[in-house]
Amino acid sequence: MAGHGHGPTAKKLAQNIERIEDLGQRLMQAFSARSLPNPGVEGPGPDLFMTATGAFMKTLTEHPARMMETQVAYWAETLTNYSRAQQALAKGQLSAPEGDEPGDKRFANPLWQSHPYFNLIKKQYLTNARALREAASELELPDQVARRRVDWLTNQIVDMMAPTNFLATNPDALEKAIETEGESLVRGLENLVRDVELNGGEMVVSLADRNAFAVGDNIGTAPGSVVHRAPLYELIQYGPATGKVHALPLMIFPPWINKFYILDLKPQNSMIRWLLDQGHTLFIVSWKNPGPELSETGMEDYIAAYLEAMDRVRDLTDQKQLNAVGYCIAGTTLALTLALLEKRGDSRVNSATFFTTLTDFSDQGEFTSFLQDDFVSGIAEEVKRHGLLRAHLMSRTMSFLRANDLVWGPAIRSYMMGEAPPAFDLLFWNGDSTNLPGRMALQYLHGLCQQNAFARDGFQVMGHRLHLSDVKVPLCAIACETDHIAPWKDSWRGVAGMGAKEKTFILSQSGHIAGIVNPPSKKKYGHYVSDDDFANGHETWKESASFHDGSWWPRWGEWLAERAGAMVDARTPEDGLEPAPGSYVHERAG
Repeated sequence: MAGHGHGPTAKKLAQNIERIEDLGQRLMQAFSARSLPNPGVEGPGPDLFMTATGAFMKTLTEHPARMMETQVAYWAETLTNYSRAQQALAKGQLSAPEGDEPGDKRFANPLWQSHPYFNLIKKQYLTNARALREAASELELPDQVARRRVDWLTNQIVDMMAPTNFLATNPDALEKAIETEGESLVRGLENLVRDVELNGGEMVVSLADRNAFAVGDNIGTAPGSVVHRAPLYELIQYGPATGKVHALPLMIFPPWINKFYILDLKPQNSMIRWLLDQGHTLFIVSWKNPGPELSETGMEDYIAAYLEAMDRVRDLTDQKQLNAVGYCIAGTTLALTLALLEKRGDSRVNSATFFTTLTDFSDQGEFTSFLQDDFVSGIAEEVKRHGLLRAHLMSRTMSFLRANDLVWGPAIRSYMMGEAPPAFDLLFWNGDSTNLPGRMALQYLHGLCQQNAFARDGFQVMGHRLHLSDVKVPLCAIACETDHIAPWKDSWRGVAGMGAKEKTFILSQSGHIAGIVNPPSKKKYGHYVSDDDFANGHETWKESASFHDGSWWPRWGEWLAERAGAMVDARTPEDGLEPAPGSYVHERAG
């Protein structure tokens, strides 16, 4: 029978055992390369647990009846789940109890509905999850910060304990193991070993096939030239796509948490190519992926890099002014740069555009858990040890904001199902993150995020105290409706605090990336615009806004064209140092 494929052959079994032994040794060696754990960045500090425990004891003492009702309801639901499973088994009915709904995409396999064993596990997990969340919600916590932190930690526990995360209670993984005669489990172990080896002993699941893309080959391919190189950045000028171009050059500052080619993934969705087609002389900054030698690089050094790059662009185009774009943290820094230029009486920037940018951090949103003293102190210790905020820590923080999609789901597919990471350009870019210089990271976290200095008392840079109200150039800000990294309401609040007389705010559908990388050809996400004057709050703005189908790019393109000057002969980049996308973009975080 084994020869007909109905069971694993002895030879194959022996080969798999040998592979597992070899992989096990490699895994132990890979884990041994891990740096000493830093408890401060591994989870909440003890203060949070003490606060939660104190709140629980207070609730138990002051509201014993409420706690008893919660417990009785929990056990009643548990017994109901168990009795339904028993009845289904007794009747031999392999079907879901009446009224049961799948709902959660983690439980898409029909066995979660039709098999009493898996259905009971699912039902009891959902019961436990509800009970845990309800218990957390009943705690009388001292403030909103504690509430958000407890809720976040509760959700992390609930997500982590899902039955889909364990082999014995995941029907998809079990079916795959049987179907492949255990080969899927061996491949999963191979994937795990590969990820740990690639990440210096850290278990970071690969979201995309690292070998499927090569920057400059099949991703980030817009033609151009590196026209300037500095220790912190390379400046790229792209070749024109039109015979005539606007007189004022356009300069993009991408975030240095990831890399600039998010705006040039492929020709069909490349914002860089689209802007060239609109007749702009386009420059973009490609940031250095810092090592320990740049540990003392601070926010003022990034601002100095902005100014230096602007000078180079003005020299190359023989223009006194330019239009600037800042994305995410680079937008925050662009706002600081504009405030500094205002203090100096320097009018080199004609207009500014902000993509998903935060400048007022009075509401820390989903990042609340990561912006308290215990976690920031842990980052300070990380910086002390390595001189950097290492890329995998920043990436992990972002991933746990959407743990089911970016942590547990990929881990299940890779380690339990043995699937190879997909060849997906966006996920490839997402995994190509960078380190942050230690000094810059702490200045950003302390001064901007925790103290909110830019929106309050002023952020000290280069001898000037900079305020949000100092940003006075005409501006256009684009935020995204479901953005969990830079929530649109927080972005709107920052724009409202800026001193510019000309402000345009565009709200795109979708999230932090998909809402920005949304070319007109996709005809996918729409956007909102309003004539509201920012005086009455974001809710009033949204109520007064009109919705428009399709990408916001053409609307922004019209806004930009009005501020880009007359048409002149196209500018071809000088030979430069090397072709785009340059060298810095190829440096991967260790």
